[in-house]
Amino acid sequence: QVQLVESGGGLVQAGGSLRLSCAASGRTFSTYTMGWFRQAPGKEREFVASISYIGGTTYYADSVKGRFTFSRDNAKNTVYLQMNSLKPEDTAVYYCAAVPYKHRALQSYEYRYWGQGTRVTVSS
Repeated sequence: QVQLVESGGGLVQAGGSLRLSCAASGRTFSTYTMGWFRQAPGKEREFVASISYIGGTTYYADSVKGRFTFSRDNAKNTVYLQMNSLKPEDTAVYYCAAVPYKHRALQSYEYRYWGQGTRVTVSS
């Protein structure tokens, strides 16, 4: 069982930056592919980014490519989502997710573990 705890959300003006963190419990963090998803009010949860347990390969949704950077620190059992040039449409609850031994996971159903979410609000 893996527990995920997100932090770093908040209120920021358009054009600003935030860094989300997700800390994971357990001793096998390095074998987990990690993902970020978000859900805006009245909308379905959508993929934001993932980082593979193999070589740290990253994948991004087109809507965040070039603005968001996903990284991991296996020594700290933590992943980070650096979000720059934020837009009002980035406003959502952001969820961290984990799945073991799966190189490429872009769909929410592929993930086994989920955090409680952290809210990001971008004002115009």
